Amino acid sequence: MMSGSHSGTSSKAPEDEPVLRRCALVLGGTGFIGASIVGQLRRRGWRVLSAVRPGAALMSDERPCDLAKMVDADSWNSVLDGVDAVVNAAGILRETPEDTFEAVHCDAPLALARACVQRGVTQFVQISAMGLPADGEFIASKHRFDDALRALLPTALILRPSVIFATSGSHGGTSLLRALAAVPIVLPLPGRGQWMIQPSAADDLAALVAIGLDDRVDGVYEVGGPRALTLRDYQLSWRRWLRVPGKACWCLPESWIDVAMRLGDVFGRGPMTAVVWRMLRRGNVAQPGAHATLRDKFGFAPRDVETVLAEQPSSVQDRWHARLHLLVAPLRLSAVALWLLSAVAGWMTPAHDIERMAAGSWLAASEPVALARLTAGLDLVLACWLAVAARPRPAILLMMLSVLAYTFALGVAVPWLWLDALGGLAKNLVILPALAVLWVLVERR
Repeated sequence: MMSGSHSGTSSKAPEDEPVLRRCALVLGGTGFIGASIVGQLRRRGWRVLSAVRPGAALMSDERPCDLAKMVDADSWNSVLDGVDAVVNAAGILRETPEDTFEAVHCDAPLALARACVQRGVTQFVQISAMGLPADGEFIASKHRFDDALRALLPTALILRPSVIFATSGSHGGTSLLRALAAVPIVLPLPGRGQWMIQPSAADDLAALVAIGLDDRVDGVYEVGGPRALTLRDYQLSWRRWLRVPGKACWCLPESWIDVAMRLGDVFGRGPMTAVVWRMLRRGNVAQPGAHATLRDKFGFAPRDVETVLAEQPSSVQDRWHARLHLLVAPLRLSAVALWLLSAVAGWMTPAHDIERMAAGSWLAASEPVALARLTAGLDLVLACWLAVAARPRPAILLMMLSVLAYTFALGVAVPWLWLDALGGLAKNLVILPALAVLWVLVERR
């Protein structure tokens, strides 16, 4: 029986029950939404296993899972050993050659659901998305699986949230929105920011998952806060939370956003996609009465944005993250441009100038012209690597090592370069920490 006593906070298990009651497998358990679900379930006494991509060394509470390949029920058998319930919080916003919407959103989860039926695991929670299939394949693929899951497992619980946010972290589109809210002087908005959204906190969505498993709730539910609000009002709420002064807005022409989203589809890796843009312009709000239905079925419903933000004031680290987020791309592009220019300089500088600079030093006996051309080739390789790498940290590390090597070799061999009027070696004292900052910032998970 369901009661109205549930809340988004943890509840203590009765003393005669074991602390760890049942085991839940969470797909995407290390992601933005999944991490909140893992924490909420553990606070409620569940043992939780996170399904993670194979490759890195697994923790004791992790099991390997490659959604691009696990598209038949048998491949899930070992992953489901000892599991009583499954939560699917995995998903992709854009496709890659390895990960497609059909595989990640449909084929693999459906194979998992079939394996659950075979093993008698009847509780399955699917984190879907609010929207229409016409918005794009991101939504359409999720909804296709929702329908197939309900046909296969009538006891399944499907939650379709609008915008999800958290005060303790962010990812993808939520990081971008927070970064825009932190822009000084004026708040950039697509259009007039008039489109409606119905945001809810990640912790509140996680609470619905935990309550749904504890009380065996089934069905399909749209998840949003108690009221819809415009994107402008939502962003101003975050601006106040981040303690950024000013309410003035810079309304970006929609044609600019159209171009940016098209470029994002082709070149980007983040949330700037045509699908997201269509969903925003159509409005991403729940059906009337959806919030009341959640409270009736779960005894709990997501809180208002202002309430959540007021309960957890921002810290300086929150402002750091928001302001640094938009600097990642310019910093990365600057490093690529600098290394390309260095490569061009290494090839274009006349041989006699290189020999003249090396004269009187140990470099004069080390084929300085050939060495300059060789290092120019290395600079080109590093620039191209950083420009296209999905995981750029190795390239950044090699850049740092090359700067250290150049600085040491030239600083000893040609010490007058330290006093070069144009900066010369002295610029490396700024380049090294800038690369170190970039190495930190490119980690998005």
